[in-house]
Amino acid sequence: MSAIPSEHEVVLHPQRATLRIIGSCLVAFGVFLSGFVIDEPAPYELYMAGLIGIWFLLGLRISRATLPLLALFLLFNIGGMLSLTQMRDLATGPMYIAVSTFLALTSVFYAAIIEESSARLPLIFKAWTVAAVITASLGILGYFHAFPGSEVFTLYDRAKGAFQDPNVFGPFLIPPALYLIQGILGGRVLGMPLKILALLILTLGVFLSFSRAAWGLYAFSVISLILVMLLKQRSTRFRLRVLTLSLLAVGMMMAALLIALQIPKVADLFSTRAQLVQQYDGEHLGRFERHRIGFQMMMERPLGIGPLVFGTMFPEDEHNIWLKSLTTYGWLGFVSYVTLLLVTLWLGFSYLLRERPWQPFLAIAWITLLGHAGIGNVIDLDHWRHVYILFGILWGCIALEQKWRP
Repeated sequence: MSAIPSEHEVVLHPQRATLRIIGSCLVAFGVFLSGFVIDEPAPYELYMAGLIGIWFLLGLRISRATLPLLALFLLFNIGGMLSLTQMRDLATGPMYIAVSTFLALTSVFYAAIIEESSARLPLIFKAWTVAAVITASLGILGYFHAFPGSEVFTLYDRAKGAFQDPNVFGPFLIPPALYLIQGILGGRVLGMPLKILALLILTLGVFLSFSRAAWGLYAFSVISLILVMLLKQRSTRFRLRVLTLSLLAVGMMMAALLIALQIPKVADLFSTRAQLVQQYDGEHLGRFERHRIGFQMMMERPLGIGPLVFGTMFPEDEHNIWLKSLTTYGWLGFVSYVTLLLVTLWLGFSYLLRERPWQPFLAIAWITLLGHAGIGNVIDLDHWRHVYILFGILWGCIALEQKWRP
């Protein structure tokens, strides 16, 4: 199960080659399941627990290149375990930290299998794209009440697909959208119509999530991806193609947006959600005041206050990944998480424009992780499965870089 087989291996070791192909397909199915998280623990956790266990029994190794990822995630979750000591009633606290620890292990797992074979990256992104198209379609159908019971795929008149929250649903669609954009701008014309259709579905899904964070993340990520492609490719012909297709895509998206805004229900919710500061942001004990009070409170509580406790003390949860790291994982968790994020982004940036087979996937993961760090100021990213996948992809690519021999 250590790599996707070569032609030589298929001929000489057919059983081993078959096992590796099956293993890679099982990983792809796990990524696919990450698009369907309505409750915790989700089918994704149960499936990946079995898959990771089997893979390690068959000899998966953690290299020195991915040890920092493992070490910093372990420190992060040790901070969470220490925060449990501050809770009067443990309730669901231990399960929350257990899920956190497991998701961290999935990130290390993705990094390890990608390091073994960069050929798994296309499988991961294809599986992610299929899941995203399906869950986006469910969200769109639910928003327009296309069939009885379809409202289960919405929340507060916002599309959420097969997720608990529209604010997770929207960002989940963005990495596969970038994968499709990259394929449209730099790929063959033959498969372009299908990619364009899938991209339109994902774009409409992001829009109907009515998540300001997802809208901002999408705009930032698309612009950043185009800039990276223009910087990397020095061919005038390619740059002209990228610019031309980008302008056409923007025109199509604007046209689709204008058509959608002709629907009164869409237009009314858009005008409300498009405001930069909502009433619940600036009111007494609103989002921003909770942030201020929470940070002050955490300066006196180095071990944190425990998982999900903040929401029992205030009208809502933290809605800020930095504050969430402090309240749920203490100072140790906060420092570990910030260190991990900065190291990951710095190493990813240093490899961003190199000519490698995995560069397109590294670029997508780096851009979207940077964007998630930005929206983390107004939203809680903890337990977002796809963020852990992004960490795994980046560290897998970092490990590939460190052993690269041209």
